[in-house]
Amino acid sequence: MLKQISAAALGFTLLATGVTARADDDSFSREHRIKHVLLISVDGLHALDLANYVAAHKDSTLAALSQHGVTYTNNSTSTPSDSFPGLASLVTGGSPITTGLWYDDTYNRALSPPAMTDGLGNPGGACPGQVGTNVAWDEAVDVDLTKLDGGGGLNPQFLVRDPKNGCHTLLPHQYLRVNTIFEVVREHGGLTAWTDKHPSYEWTNGPSGKGVDDFYGPEINSFPVALPQFAGCSPVPFADTTYDDGWTNSFDDIKCYDSLHVQAVLNQIDGYNHDRSKHVGVPALFGTNFQAVSVGEKLAVDPVTGAKGGYSDVLGTPGAGLATELDFVDQSLGKFVSELQKQGLYDSTAIIVSAKHGQSPIDITKRRGIGGGQPGATIGSADAFDISDDGSLIWLTNSSLTPSVVANLSTIQNQQALGIQEIFAGASLRDKFNDPTVDPRTPDIILKVQTGVIFTGGSKIAEHGGFNEDDVHTALLVSIPGVDAASTSTATSNQQVAPTILEMLGLDPGELRAVQLEHIHTLPRPRRE
Repeated sequence: MLKQISAAALGFTLLATGVTARADDDSFSREHRIKHVLLISVDGLHALDLANYVAAHKDSTLAALSQHGVTYTNNSTSTPSDSFPGLASLVTGGSPITTGLWYDDTYNRALSPPAMTDGLGNPGGACPGQVGTNVAWDEAVDVDLTKLDGGGGLNPQFLVRDPKNGCHTLLPHQYLRVNTIFEVVREHGGLTAWTDKHPSYEWTNGPSGKGVDDFYGPEINSFPVALPQFAGCSPVPFADTTYDDGWTNSFDDIKCYDSLHVQAVLNQIDGYNHDRSKHVGVPALFGTNFQAVSVGEKLAVDPVTGAKGGYSDVLGTPGAGLATELDFVDQSLGKFVSELQKQGLYDSTAIIVSAKHGQSPIDITKRRGIGGGQPGATIGSADAFDISDDGSLIWLTNSSLTPSVVANLSTIQNQQALGIQEIFAGASLRDKFNDPTVDPRTPDIILKVQTGVIFTGGSKIAEHGGFNEDDVHTALLVSIPGVDAASTSTATSNQQVAPTILEMLGLDPGELRAVQLEHIHTLPRPRRE
């Protein structure tokens, strides 16, 4: 396991002792006995999407949930706005500063490559002979990424190694630097469960490796297969395996895939594990994510129906394809509510609707695709690794090259070619994150691009992973039966969700290491007039 790095070594200083997360007279747990928390991430769901949907669908599940809960209209997810740091903020209370999770595909200056070239062609190498490697935590590390079960999980031969610890192979949960809400709940005797889109999301177990009692991670990028247990999914709506994005190439395929997540949660509400093979009891903390909305925002045209994705105007009115995805998610949430009511659990369950990340741009007229391996092609041999979707994280072969690379990127020609809005490096990067010369995971350079810029030569019309408004301004609704409807535009963050969940369950938010280190408060509860 990687040695824990101190706060000082990571480049930030604790300003006070004690825990700043608080449980005051307006806490959610004071008036209502909450025994279960169901955490939902609707990946891609903007605060604007939630507002528009509730306004246009008065009889929807989302509208009903908002009638007895708090809607946080000015909420932000992590920067960068990728699934890994986005979920980490929700379940640890931390940002990349403390979690060490920047993206699902990054670089680490202190680790060695896997023993074998992985499923996406990331090369293996010698350990300890080679230090500095791409760290892939997506489908690349599955035994077989074409299979729904990942071919049986993760292939140890595809995992990076620690040259300072006998070339020990690192599992995803060993890469996380701080503990999770699942670990805290389990330590206090509560059952936990989580469902997500890759087997690698087992990192939700936390550093102990024991946080999640029932983890389920069907591979979203596997070849779509018939799912006869779900209406309309046998045969699979779009079975073309020539693409590399699996279930995300069709508006109907992704709904079939998400149905696996929905069924897992329904089984858990009934007291079973995710595949209903064993009766274990209802988790105190459980949840899942949806990919349907994210696909509805990114996919230009459905290959089967011809429906168009994305938005029809700058006000966030969903196009036909995206509208069906939003309806699917709302109907699925309705199934959760109905099953909770059926089992007599609804009145004691908090339902949190959130989003790991947003998606940019909402205004399709701003979309600008940039292919050609950029920005790495511009940086050249100094580029050790970069991940670029609608922003760029750049690791250099040597951090001492940062000034010269920044100078190159800063030319008018390159800024225009790459759609650069801001460059974070040196002091401007250290002001927001850790020092890359100290922390082996922190990028040397971060590019914030103009809204609408996507580093793709393909047809997708939106992306995430960046730092713009549409990337980070995400939905957040905390719904508890008996709570009066309220809305607040007070600035909040997904980092506040984790301590709030523990507070709801009567646990100390200060048991989360990231909450202590980053001084994270619980979510505010609007006061009655």
